[in-house]
Formats: sequence, C-alpha cells, structure tokens
Amino acid sequence: MRTLTLFVGRRLFGLVLTLLIASVLIYGALAIAPGDPASLLAGGTVPNPRALEAIRQQFHLNDPLWKQYWLWLSGAVRGHFGESLILRDSVGNLIAARVVNTAYLVTYAGVIILVFGVGLGVISALRGGLVNSAATFVTTVAMGAPTFVVAIILIWIFATKLSWFPVYGTGSGFVGKLQHLTLPAVALAFTYTAYVSRITRAAVREELRSEHVDTARSRGISQWKIVWRHVLLNASAPILAVSGLTVAGLLAGTAVAEQAFGVNGIGSLLVESAAKQDLAVVQAIALIMVAAFVIINTIVDLINVALDPRLAERSRA
Repeated sequence: MRTLTLFVGRRLFGLVLTLLIASVLIYGALAIAPGDPASLLAGGTVPNPRALEAIRQQFHLNDPLWKQYWLWLSGAVRGHFGESLILRDSVGNLIAARVVNTAYLVTYAGVIILVFGVGLGVISALRGGLVNSAATFVTTVAMGAPTFVVAIILIWIFATKLSWFPVYGTGSGFVGKLQHLTLPAVALAFTYTAYVSRITRAAVREELRSEHVDTARSRGISQWKIVWRHVLLNASAPILAVSGLTVAGLLAGTAVAEQAFGVNGIGSLLVESAAKQDLAVVQAIALIMVAAFVIINTIVDLINVALDPRLAERSRA
C-alpha cells in the first residue's frame, strides 16, 4: 500500500512539474517571438506613441517578463487566459465555443483506434498466416500515410464520388455530428490505428509464447479462456500504455483534420491564431493540449498500476 501511495504521489508531482515547465516554455517562446503585441492591439496601424504606451500599460507589456508570466499563469489556473489580440474577445470564450467539437472528434477517433487497432492486432496475432501477413502490410502502409493525404482520399471517395458523408462542418445533434465527423475522425485515427495494431499484435504474440500459457493449454483449459484470462490480461499493460499515448497524441493532429474538413474546433483555431500572431490564444491552446496529454498519460499509468500493482515496485527499482 505504501509503495502504491508513493507511486501515485510521484506521478502527481511529475504531472504538476511537467505542466509548470511546459507553461514556462510556451510563454517564453511566444513572448520572445517577433512582433509587437501593442501594435497588433492598435489594429496594425501606426498610432502615436502615447496610444502605444497606454496599451502597454493596460496589458502589462512594460512589466518584467517574469511578472507577465506570473500574471498569465495565475489567470490560466483560474480559467482566465486573457483577451484575443485580433478578435477582441475573451480567450476562454473562444475556446469554449470550439472545444466541444474537438472533444467529439478526439473521442470518435479514440474509439476507432481502440476498437479497430486493438481488434485487428489481436486477430492477426491469434490467426497468423495470411491474416497476419495482410495485417502487417496494411498497417505498414497506414503508418506512413500523413493525415492530410488520408483526408484528401476520404473526401474524394466517400464525399465526392459516393456522397455517403458530408465534407464540411460539424452538423447538429448526435446523428448530425456523427455523420459530419466520421471522415475527419477516420483521417485522424488512420495512422494511430495501425500503430496500436502493431503494438497489440506484438504484445499478444509474446504472451502466446509464454510458459504460463503453455501450462494452461496442458491443463486442458479452453482456448477462449486462455486468450481472455492469460493472454489479453497480461498483454493489457503495454496495449493500454500505447493506446493512452496515442489517444493523447490525437490532440496534436486535430489541427490538420479540422482544417481539411472545416471542423470548427480548437485545432483550427490554433492554426488561425498562429497565422495572425494572436499570442494569447496560441498560448492558451498550447497549454491546454499539453495539459490534456500529460493528464491522460498520468491516468493511464494509474490504471496500469491498478491492473498490475507490481509495476509500482518496478518503477521504484
């Protein structure tokens, strides 16, 4: 119990430390980027020096960098990320208006990855032969396919030629969102599904060759029980770890899928804000994505330890 408590404590401490370091890097990198925020707030014109000075005083741009960072971080902790320099609206409002669409897209893509990635990996490991060879070929090709290329192919086949799915927007209602987000979710999940499938197949095949599985077979236990109780249960740790990393990594790929399919999410907002040098929005979205990635991975670590407490001992060693 003490070992488990120490493990959880170390993971939570690592979570906070990682988020703190990430916030410093995000704020510092964008703070020293070229461009004058005061000029952007003035509308890109050449205002008189007094107007620029008033803007700098209002937004604390004359304060030392560490003080600007502290004001930004303390506000971010409370959910206040400042004001968009371009759209002249609260960053929190801009993100809140789009985060639901991104959450739907990431969740949909995550389900595709877990169902098809894990399922294909388990089937190819158990069946072997032609099934395994075909799965290896398909996953090898899929792992090298960029998201934007997959998006173009999906649009051409399923939206233009077959007209099965809409190609733009997010739709309304559950069914409408499901229809509109199917193609972007598949495009986003395509490469990750292949990766999870490869890891799952390797983990399952390793367990199939283990001594305890041979012992279970010699005792006459049915193949289904062996697969469920001995193979999948013991292979769940690497599969869950990789699946967690993959689902968390989806956030980084949402920008491409959202831009390609016109999904009004925070990924497309990040691209638009970066192009317009809207630093407050870029900082907020970058921090949210890093936080989501770290939190998901911490949760996966804790689930793995709950499934196999020995992992806590190994990490301590």
